[in-house]
Amino acid sequence: MPKQNRVTPWGELVAVEARGSLMGNRGGCLHDENQQIRRYQTNQHWIICKLEFKERHRSVMSPHRYTELFFLDEAVALAAGHRPCVECSRERFQSFRQFWLQARSNLAAQPVSAPEIDQVLDSERLNPYIRDWRAKKRTYTAPLSELPTGTFITRLDRATPFLVLPDKLLKWDSNRYAYGAPVERPADEQVRVLTPATIVKMLSLGYPVQIKSEV
Repeated sequence: MPKQNRVTPWGELVAVEARGSLMGNRGGCLHDENQQIRRYQTNQHWIICKLEFKERHRSVMSPHRYTELFFLDEAVALAAGHRPCVECSRERFQSFRQFWLQARSNLAAQPVSAPEIDQVLDSERLNPYIRDWRAKKRTYTAPLSELPTGTFITRLDRATPFLVLPDKLLKWDSNRYAYGAPVERPADEQVRVLTPATIVKMLSLGYPVQIKSEV
């Protein structure tokens, strides 16, 4: 029985057989003694980790331990509102922080701390007063022509996410926890953006997002 710890671009936690290429957490224990998810976060520190680090081994969803979450790739993790871990992915975090400063036009304020980044991301990813996940996710509309590679969007009349690439869109396949066949990227249309606004600016500036594609 798969555990409910795969993260979608919406930030939802789903139970699927597929493995992810990255791990992460949301600051603590989200599950109960029966490995059932009971909360969506414990604090603002939503991070992305390597699957392996210093030969550490964990039993997934152990009682009273932080809940291990898994992502197909970094693009999915960023869309959900996570950022690289300072410990296991220090170089990745340093790159993320430099692009973050540029995106926030705040180079004079270096160095910005991980908690300061987390506070902004928390305000950009979730509406704290709504319980339903898809209603809880903060989104905004933008012209597709202005969005960079690595951004997750939905068309305004649909709930299905698409990953933006230079000349096409990759449809998110929730059943396989993978990307489906590519579709033509329209010249322009208004879309709903799932990836937090500051991260979209980082992608526009050239942040080298990691994308796992089998198509």
